[in-house]
Amino acid sequence: MRLKDKVSIITGAAKGIGKETALIFGEEGSNVIVTDIDLDGASETASLMHDKGYNATPMQLDLSKLDNIKEFVKRVLSEFSRIDILINNAGLFSNVPILEMTENEWDKVMNVNLKGTFFLSKEILPIMIQKKYGKIVNISSLAAKRGGVTSGINYASSKAGVISVTKCLAKFSAPFGINVNAVVPSFCDTPMFRGLPPEKQDSAIKSIPLGRIARPDELGKAILFLASDDASYITGEILDVNGGVLMD
Repeated sequence: MRLKDKVSIITGAAKGIGKETALIFGEEGSNVIVTDIDLDGASETASLMHDKGYNATPMQLDLSKLDNIKEFVKRVLSEFSRIDILINNAGLFSNVPILEMTENEWDKVMNVNLKGTFFLSKEILPIMIQKKYGKIVNISSLAAKRGGVTSGINYASSKAGVISVTKCLAKFSAPFGINVNAVVPSFCDTPMFRGLPPEKQDSAIKSIPLGRIARPDELGKAILFLASDDASYITGEILDVNGGVLMD
């Protein structure tokens, strides 16, 4: 088991990539804090993990509110006394056209995808620094590199910011034995993708050299690799998992 007895936080774990990653981490022996703003969804994921014999604790977390982030971290520490792994997966999708973008829509997405990712990491970093150990994996998006094809400018910009945050945190954290990396998915079989109009789904699939969208577990396994000690000499990496859509 690659994550035996490690305490992991996975945000946005009520569904999609986060849910599948939680299941994979549980199978690998981690004590998983299953977080989401949707507590019922997080509880359903945790219940499924319990059924499989995995260790999981559901907790609600609103990443757009710094006070909520701080209280959440305090609760995790009070129950587990440590945090070894953080997976910043939670995100809000938006496809509002540029000329229709409002300040509220811009801020709503930025507050979760970028601000939330940074400030949750910032609150947890001192804990990892004290232990001289930690793994942070951030989830970006192909939209960050291509300028958004099916997404709006706020979503693409927030995910580009996640890449920059990843590199900055990696440089800062390296002297303390902490690895910070990012996974960049393209099109994945999640509620987010399935919510697109059928014509956009078809167009997206046609653009993929491997000829299909990703399964959530394929993203989960890439996240697992970067969160494990198998990736002990990798930091600041922006790992594309996109079926060949973008090769750089």
